Amino acid sequence: MTSIVISGSGLYTPPHAVSNDELVKAFNRWVDLYNEENASAIDAGQIPAKQYSSCEFIEKASGIKSRYLVSREGVLDPEVMQPLIPERGDEKPSVMVEMAVAAAEQALLAAGREPGEIDLIIVAASNMPRPYPALAIELQHYLGAGGAAFDMNVACSSATFAIKTAADMLAAGTARAALVVNPEICSGHLNFRDRDSHFIFGDACTALVLEREATSRQPHPWALVDARLVTQYSNNIRNNFGFLNRCSPDTRYSHDKLFVQQGRKVFKEVLPMVSELVTTQLAEAGWQSQALARLWLHQANLTMNQFIARKILGHDASTDEAPVILDRYANTSSAGSIIAFHLHNQDLPAGARGVLCSFGAGYSVGSLLLERR
Repeated sequence: MTSIVISGSGLYTPPHAVSNDELVKAFNRWVDLYNEENASAIDAGQIPAKQYSSCEFIEKASGIKSRYLVSREGVLDPEVMQPLIPERGDEKPSVMVEMAVAAAEQALLAAGREPGEIDLIIVAASNMPRPYPALAIELQHYLGAGGAAFDMNVACSSATFAIKTAADMLAAGTARAALVVNPEICSGHLNFRDRDSHFIFGDACTALVLEREATSRQPHPWALVDARLVTQYSNNIRNNFGFLNRCSPDTRYSHDKLFVQQGRKVFKEVLPMVSELVTTQLAEAGWQSQALARLWLHQANLTMNQFIARKILGHDASTDEAPVILDRYANTSSAGSIIAFHLHNQDLPAGARGVLCSFGAGYSVGSLLLERR
């Protein structure tokens, strides 16, 4: 069977870091304004008063301490409470493709490849800037790549599903060298007025170069030994924004047009899915958990990651075994596990084994077994 490897990775980090303290101050100021404006209805018992957020609450609930945003000014303005990202003319590159180009150029440099050598691009993310033309084709244009390009969306598992798709196409001979890119402007679909989730997301973009091992110019690439994907329908994480919203004026701006979730149900239902998939995958591959050098897990919630790592390894994982990047990046959806991989793989020697795993809305779970050549 043709061996497919990851030969390069890249990461774009937005310039604006926003701490929990900054986010909480803005949120609590909005709470004061809301409660003042609705004082009569609150006093009459018609609506509940909004409650303050706190840094302690955020860190205990998620492990998040900060995040990077494409735009911070609107987010920290109690009168706005959303990122302000002006639309661009069609003749200019989109914001997301600028992020994608930056991450892709890093990945290409690491792989020793030129853009013209790429003949497959998959842009996989939770949200795209438009239905068409595909962001991947726009990226192909601005990079100067050839072949074919298309978009994918499997929410937080978009990256792992795209990696598997690219690997299959490479193995089949459909492409020679592939680029998987994950531009995530998660702040754009986050309700910054929701106490339970206003802190969850950050923005970032990751990129990976995949190719056949026989053609790789990287001396120690990561071989994709096995990939498992599974989905299960659930409404517990949802975003109902879409082109048909304009056809229903009464509900087009309802709260469900942004990120909504039932966190406790997600925790209860997703964790067994992830643990079972990965442990079964390891057993069928003949990999012992003690032989794993690293787990690059989806970066959504610290408690979830600690639970999954414990199930896989049989003990509480150190941050060396299961690196944490969500403390400073927050949840970057599909980019999270790739950020962890990008920042925490170069120290591992040839023969090292690891698991790269994502999970989220859908539900969806993607798990990759990787071995350093």
